[in-house]
Amino acid sequence: MSGHTPQRVLVTGGTGFVGHHLVERLRERGDEVTVFDVTAPGGAPRPGVRTVEGDLRDTAALERAGRGVDVVYHLAAVVGVDQYLSRPLDVIDINFSGTRNVLDIAARAGAKVVLASTSEVFGKNPAVPWREDGDRVLGPTTSDRWSYASSKALAEHLTFAFARQHGLDARIVRYFNVYGPRQRPAYVVSRSVHRALNGRPLVVYDGGRQTRCFTYVDDAVTGTIRAADEPAAAGEVFNIGSMVETDMGTVVGLVAGLTGRTAVVHVDTAAALGQSYEDLGRRVPDNTKAGKVLDWRPETSLRDGLARTIEWARASDWWLALPDSGAE
Repeated sequence: MSGHTPQRVLVTGGTGFVGHHLVERLRERGDEVTVFDVTAPGGAPRPGVRTVEGDLRDTAALERAGRGVDVVYHLAAVVGVDQYLSRPLDVIDINFSGTRNVLDIAARAGAKVVLASTSEVFGKNPAVPWREDGDRVLGPTTSDRWSYASSKALAEHLTFAFARQHGLDARIVRYFNVYGPRQRPAYVVSRSVHRALNGRPLVVYDGGRQTRCFTYVDDAVTGTIRAADEPAAAGEVFNIGSMVETDMGTVVGLVAGLTGRTAVVHVDTAAALGQSYEDLGRRVPDNTKAGKVLDWRPETSLRDGLARTIEWARASDWWLALPDSGAE
């Protein structure tokens, strides 16, 4: 990047889906990157990338990883429907307590923090599109469905509290249905591509009427870095998501058309997942603020993003061999 001064950067969750792409982009612009994650990255070592293995609750390991850094991108979290239905305690503990530990480390290092949050914090607020200051509308605490949304909202509260009480330079980005190469096959796009290329029928839940706004991972990474680089972003939160609303049935149909796989099975989530799960009819961001402050807008159409994802997946045998995570 022209005029960019290289920085020492810590990326928690840097071996994960978005984290991997973020690390690659940071290295391309010359930053010195440390990755902190529970598992080491697969494949050959990445030049200029140091890896520290550890759980976010391991403060000693986290301290080693964060020593002397200028910027912390906090992406590590327990995420995914399958996770918050099977591991609700870990979701809450890691996403909340782990974030507190990251903020402590960053404050002591005098580092800037970018917290990766989620559209899930809005819950089921019916007043779409959601602005950053939109209300949170959640279901009952007896439903594990809301553990992830609550844990990430608490992580946001912690981040703003550190900013206000300790002067921490912090910014928050909320991702909306990010997809692309390397994503675990547990989400509508990744799972549909995974099943199609493995010769299995695609799955449509509850008639495919639910709508989402899909954001290609390269666009999400651009928004994340701009949130870190822009001085006016300090103390602010940004929706990082496309405003193009697409129903799930259409998404599955696009994957089917691009892969030549037409077999589809229909699943009733209430029967498959029980009452601990509650789906959302619509999830639409208002990304006006990101456009004004960060000069950010998604540039990749859903069709183009799906085509790139499928092309990558066809050449990635290791990913195709991963287990399929989802109900059917």
